[in-house]
Amino acid sequence: MRALLRTFSWQELRHHPWRNAAAVAAVMLGVALAFSVHLINASALSEFSQAVRAVNGQPDLELRAVQSSFDETVYERVANHPQVLLASPVLEIATYALDNKGDKAKRQPLRILGVDVLAVASIAPALMPVPSSGADRFAIFAPGAVFLNPAARQVLGNTVIAQDLQLQSGLELRRVTVAGTVSAGGGPLAVMDIAAAQDLFGKTGQLSRIDVRLKAGSDARRFIDSLQLAPNITATAPGDAAEQVSKLSRAYRVNLTVLALVALFTGAFLVFSVLSLSVAKRAQQFALLGVLGLTGRERLQLVLAESLVLGVIGSALGVALGTALAALALRLLGGDLGGGYFAGVAPALQWSGWAALTYGALGVAAAGVGGWWPARAAQKLPPAQTLKGLGLATGAGTSHWLSIILIAASALLALVPPVFGIPLAAYVSVALLLVGGITALPWLIALLYNQLSPWVAHRLLPLLAVERARRVRESAAVAVSGVVASLSLAVALTVMVASFRDSVTHWLDVVLPADLYVRTALGSSASDTAYFSPAFVQTLARLPGVARISTLRTTQLLLDPAKPAVALISRPIDDPASTLPLVGPALSVPAGHIGIYVSEAMVDLYGARPGSVFSPISRSFSALAQAARMQNSPDLIAGSSPSPTPLFYVAGVWRDYARQFGAITMAQRDFERLTGDARVNDLALWLNGDASEARVQQAIRGLAEQQSGAGALLEIASVSQIRATSLKIFDRSFAVTYWLQGVAIAIGLFGVAASFSAQVLARRKEFGLLAHLGLT
Repeated sequence: MRALLRTFSWQELRHHPWRNAAAVAAVMLGVALAFSVHLINASALSEFSQAVRAVNGQPDLELRAVQSSFDETVYERVANHPQVLLASPVLEIATYALDNKGDKAKRQPLRILGVDVLAVASIAPALMPVPSSGADRFAIFAPGAVFLNPAARQVLGNTVIAQDLQLQSGLELRRVTVAGTVSAGGGPLAVMDIAAAQDLFGKTGQLSRIDVRLKAGSDARRFIDSLQLAPNITATAPGDAAEQVSKLSRAYRVNLTVLALVALFTGAFLVFSVLSLSVAKRAQQFALLGVLGLTGRERLQLVLAESLVLGVIGSALGVALGTALAALALRLLGGDLGGGYFAGVAPALQWSGWAALTYGALGVAAAGVGGWWPARAAQKLPPAQTLKGLGLATGAGTSHWLSIILIAASALLALVPPVFGIPLAAYVSVALLLVGGITALPWLIALLYNQLSPWVAHRLLPLLAVERARRVRESAAVAVSGVVASLSLAVALTVMVASFRDSVTHWLDVVLPADLYVRTALGSSASDTAYFSPAFVQTLARLPGVARISTLRTTQLLLDPAKPAVALISRPIDDPASTLPLVGPALSVPAGHIGIYVSEAMVDLYGARPGSVFSPISRSFSALAQAARMQNSPDLIAGSSPSPTPLFYVAGVWRDYARQFGAITMAQRDFERLTGDARVNDLALWLNGDASEARVQQAIRGLAEQQSGAGALLEIASVSQIRATSLKIFDRSFAVTYWLQGVAIAIGLFGVAASFSAQVLARRKEFGLLAHLGLT
């Protein structure tokens, strides 16, 4: 009997390849998408981790600035400490370099590391400069000599070796000489002598971190306590920065994976439709096997085995396709998943057998779930009635209480907070809502057709259709379930994306009130290196055609070492209701407090609620103010009396779609008073109509060229260009949702076709009787 079952199942799969191919393709697609996302991320994260370990080395402790930099006098105390075996000072600078590709040079982000070449070889050998063949062997100590890693050579052009390179500092270009290479991986990186880096970028007497290797037997905690570090310096064990990046990208990766598994969810419906059609077509064969001794349990096992075979084939093909997609994406696009977390990383594919088994098992499970109900239908088939051609048995229907419970549970789960920053309950809530709606279909269909029945009592064809659906509502529910599953997902994605896009459009209207925008820093990480001086801003305001000008200063503020830095934005705020996209009303700031306005992410991540004093900003802002004073007044010493810590009052919450990890806005006059930093990163210009927009842009570049010879360093765009670019980025980010909509709808339509095909096959004698009665 078992051999007969295997032969029967195999012949069915073999003789209907096209019908079964649709189910296999659906499973394959879901597995491939989810597995490729996992492989891309795992490969990028591994490569990023290796690059971080190469750059940071293997110290016992890292003394790192909470904000920007600290005074280098700390290094002398650390290096001369009796428990310290080796101390390596480091200055980190984020800036831009002009590449040498083509006629028009472009700015490329470049990370500068100033190191003590005599100490770095013992802690971070990958940062040890290697002079090129034509360079002096003492070039590692030469002022203005830099050594590029492979990523920097690729971005800036291999011809840059042994040539001059231009680095940006403010609105000036500082010329350096490429004297060799370093082996460190990761993004574009240049290494130079620390004293030369301090002099080149105006960071005299400042350090970013000190890598410390302790003597054997030393107690790290007692060593840290003995140093009595200033509040603007943290001492931690060298954590792997890849772990932090992994946490940052976790929610993004989970969303991508869930979207990929949507294909598996709809694929289960396709397996259900295909096997329902197969069971309907083979109903009399199953009945004959039942008469010959095949039990209902064995019929169930037979159909389940067929669904699992489809799942195994689809999963195997999905793993292979996912591997190919991941390899292609890593080769063409690098390791960036589209969220900007691994920009500049070009990893090699790292295949995981356990991950392949996991995602393959998900595909098999989805196929098994899709095949369960057709298998149950085959199990419950009445042999005698089926052999007579009277069709499948009509079930008694399921209670609507199950649907109500599922929908109620969905509503409750939607209120559950995220778990480890991931809305796991929300995903389950959506699934329960969808399943609850589908299980409610028989009840809803009966309710609907009971109301329709009196209206069609005297019309033949509508009467036949309505009465059939009323009497066999489970069959009607099967036909509708595919439409419900696919169309509900498609509509949900459409409404979500359209609502979000509309919100972004209105947000752009508020945050882009000017006619022209000028910036020199492409991101907040380089805001301290690429900036506009106050003298340039004053001269720019007097250009013909410029009615007025507004400035903006952006810098990074680290509130919690375990979380990413937030953006601190300094700008004029005369009327918060008109200058900021506030969520609620703006509150009046109490006397003696500094008013700040936080983004919605700050409320979620840090609990910065309106009407409260936000204390976490105080320590970080004090470190920022001290670093700014050191930058502007190098003669300040670390022992100078600190300024009193201000109280920051949350006066409002505003909507920010550009910075997912939080942003704080404060009045520019308060920022400059507390820090003494009058530099700005962005300019907003209102034109008076005396000169055209193109002429004003030309005058701005000419002014920058005249003052510093760096007109090419400016990024100038009109409000219409920024809006178009922003919406283009938005549409590209959500392009995958439109593709998934098409997949879901196609699967739903195929499911409807398969369900009605099954009904036609089951009602052949009914249609024959109607034909004899005169139905054309």
